[in-house]
Amino acid sequence: MRSEKPIDIQGHRGARALFPDNTLQGFQAAAALGVTAFELDVGMTADGIVVLSHDVALNPDITRDPDGAWLTGPGPAIRTLTLAELSRYDVGRVRPGSPVAALYPDRASYDGVGIPTLAAVLAALPTARFTIEAKSDPVHPGCTAPAPALADAIVAIIDAAGAGGRVIVESFDWRVQRHIRKSRPDIELAWLTRAATIRDAAIWWDIAGPMDGSVAAAVAAEGGPIWAPDHTTLTEVRISDAHALGLRVLAWTVNRPADMVRLAAWGVDGMISDRPDVALREMSRLGRI
Repeated sequence: MRSEKPIDIQGHRGARALFPDNTLQGFQAAAALGVTAFELDVGMTADGIVVLSHDVALNPDITRDPDGAWLTGPGPAIRTLTLAELSRYDVGRVRPGSPVAALYPDRASYDGVGIPTLAAVLAALPTARFTIEAKSDPVHPGCTAPAPALADAIVAIIDAAGAGGRVIVESFDWRVQRHIRKSRPDIELAWLTRAATIRDAAIWWDIAGPMDGSVAAAVAAEGGPIWAPDHTTLTEVRISDAHALGLRVLAWTVNRPADMVRLAAWGVDGMISDRPDVALREMSRLGRI
């Protein structure tokens, strides 16, 4: 008999479809809608500060320079800017006519929105839960902070905030989780996967590939406890197999109500969504909150 357990709904970068993503203002606006858990992305500045950013370099679709002008192309890499330099950019609006604007036509716009530090976000939402994705790229190692350094910096911020009981750390670069597990087995980990990293497992996972063809088995071999796959790669059987291995399954990025309902029926443990308000509504309707 299928479990009717509650499903963990996490707002993707806050609530990306509704508010400026990976911003303090976006998280606070999503929290006002009743969202209590969030996924976010972090990188490291030139002076070693952990900040929120999905992109390795400033994204011209959402970034204006200190004079208010849109960037004309990919901006400087986060890794090359100090926090003071980074704080001069504004990421509160979407460039008109850009792919992001077309994808999220209902997204609110604000002025004076900067890229926040991880420490500031944890302090501003002291009861919220966070899944922190470390943006470490083994394919282009010079573009991001080294995995061990980024992992250590994230852990230090979590400890300073006293947030160990309300965070999960994840990455596509599995060196991050392995490094944390060696010294801090108390911090919960999730293992991100998508088709490209499964194909190039030797680079992203530093292993030959999925064990016996099973991605869930590879995650279980790392100690789990959470597998975070692209939701389009999931099947009911794969979720069931993951559960049999003692894993929880946190699917990303689930935006269509039909997909939410189907994944709930298949037994998924959690969903990351650009529309967490919709996901909460659908799971409430199913009695899964």
